[in-house]
Amino acid sequence: MPNKKPATKTRTRHEILNILKREGATDSAQLSAQLGVSAMAIRQHLYELQKQGWVSFREEARQLGRPAKLWQLTEVANTHFPEGYAELTISLMQAMTKTFGQEGLDKLLDVRMQEQLTGYRAQVNTGETIKQRLKVLARLRSAEGYMAEVKADDDGMLLFVENHCPICDAAKICVGLCSRELDTFQAVLGEDVQVERIEHILAGARRCAYRVRPVV
Repeated sequence: MPNKKPATKTRTRHEILNILKREGATDSAQLSAQLGVSAMAIRQHLYELQKQGWVSFREEARQLGRPAKLWQLTEVANTHFPEGYAELTISLMQAMTKTFGQEGLDKLLDVRMQEQLTGYRAQVNTGETIKQRLKVLARLRSAEGYMAEVKADDDGMLLFVENHCPICDAAKICVGLCSRELDTFQAVLGEDVQVERIEHILAGARRCAYRVRPVV
């Protein structure tokens, strides 16, 4: 019978990376509770991931006992997540700008935005509740590699969160990609909501987050 332990270890480490990507800095006790794996085993996985350069930790003081280690992803860990053919995308955009100028690139991005709108609108029903619309959009964006989810803000407002950006490298040289994404979300979700970006990966945040509230 084949040994399943290596596959199990790999799967658990992938799950740890995914949780840290979605939730940010997390201690081993939280990871243990979410994955149903002993805290000791989780720490062993974390130390192995640290050796590989995928995670690091910072200490946080607690009222009782020793400081807790909060584990987080390193930049190297981004290679674990899809990047949307970043080098090819960047090369094509640079060639487009060189050949047709900024105006030509803007037209290309407008066409891309319209195609996205058509695809999203075919599945997002503006007659449903805002939360239902966001859940559909999150499913569509997750299929594209954005690790999207819907959460509630501290004040009870809905948040549309993208924990990963597969076009991040391309967006660094073409800000039009990000500005059009905000416009796309607004157009897809409907005129009865307001979409505001409150966290931005390109501005140094861990994720992109959008506060979505009804228009009063």
